[in-house]
Amino acid sequence: MEKAIWNSVFQKIKGGSFGVHYWDGEEVTFGDGQPAFECRFNAKPSLAAMAADPILTLGEEHMAGIIDFNGDLDSMFRIVQLNPPEASFGGRVLSAAGKGLNRLKTVSKQKENIKAHYDLGNSFFSLWLDDTMSYSCAYFKKDDDSLQQAQLQKIDLVLKKMRLTPGQRLLDIGCGWGWLIMRAAEQYGVEAVGITLSEEQYAEANKRIAGAGLSGRVESRLVNYLELNEPDESFDAVVSIGMFEHVGRDCFRDYFKKVAALLKPGGLTMLHTLTSLTEKETNSWVKKYIFPGGYIPSLREVTDLLPDYDFRTLHIESLRRHYVKTLEIWYENFSKPEVREKVLEMFDERFIRMWSLYLLGAASSLRTGQLDVHQLVLSKGPNNDLPMTLADIYE
Repeated sequence: MEKAIWNSVFQKIKGGSFGVHYWDGEEVTFGDGQPAFECRFNAKPSLAAMAADPILTLGEEHMAGIIDFNGDLDSMFRIVQLNPPEASFGGRVLSAAGKGLNRLKTVSKQKENIKAHYDLGNSFFSLWLDDTMSYSCAYFKKDDDSLQQAQLQKIDLVLKKMRLTPGQRLLDIGCGWGWLIMRAAEQYGVEAVGITLSEEQYAEANKRIAGAGLSGRVESRLVNYLELNEPDESFDAVVSIGMFEHVGRDCFRDYFKKVAALLKPGGLTMLHTLTSLTEKETNSWVKKYIFPGGYIPSLREVTDLLPDYDFRTLHIESLRRHYVKTLEIWYENFSKPEVREKVLEMFDERFIRMWSLYLLGAASSLRTGQLDVHQLVLSKGPNNDLPMTLADIYE
């Protein structure tokens, strides 16, 4: 009876062929052609939970070791993207009252959401990131670039795009462990301020700043960007790398309004963010276990808002394939036996399966083009003093 129900569920899935290996050994193929991947049931999963939320349940059962996936995982994640549960779209249109209530809770909720992911511990992230502790898309100029070299190249690319000159002020919203603000001060002679909601990142960034002798020129603050006061705070350039997808759909306008208020006329800002091919809610498993409160915007959602805040688009660049390579290296590092052993001491096997699925899924979604990552360079109002070409950035 249970298998008959499962079969009826799998028969409705469109977009490819796949196999199912049930707990009693029976194997069934769904779709036309050679199966691209297999879903293997090591035990009976919860049918009631699956009916309520298939994506969440599949992720949780995988974390528990009840379900495994083998074969072409790109095809599997593509099918997941093509067959979203109807319930996931139920909350897309919020009432005006609901939006207002959400904004009242924004500051405290964003800190709670960031803490859930980024405060897993510096010791955890240091196991599989490079020495810069950069937790965002790297920039590979050559196939054999090391991860650290590529992360430094990404930071340098961002700083070049900001056209910094000595004596200017730079703000990094979501500064992580502080490498960008330190490099900006050292190489461009600017005063750099970084803000984060992660206590772990804040503590480590200030430790690094002091150790590099940059105190007074570089500052890391534990504060929400919405709490920065203008005109007390004014910047020539504002960057945000991998932070915008945590803002939440209802707060996109708040973000651009605040950046516009903080930025001097003609000043430059960069938004480096994951983007989705189309507008859709974050799936329930990612929202619960990986990025609570997160929403990945489509590129057109972002660009549609820019004129309302007098932002002029200077340059948009896709780094999708760079992020695929970054995630593949992260997963390779995370999968090393000595790393898994240490992670197991910190957490448990369920956490390891969860994090592995997250890294693999993110890489696959980017590789298949369901996700992208874009760098948007904007000016507040027209800026007629910039170089006419981008040759100096890429030389």
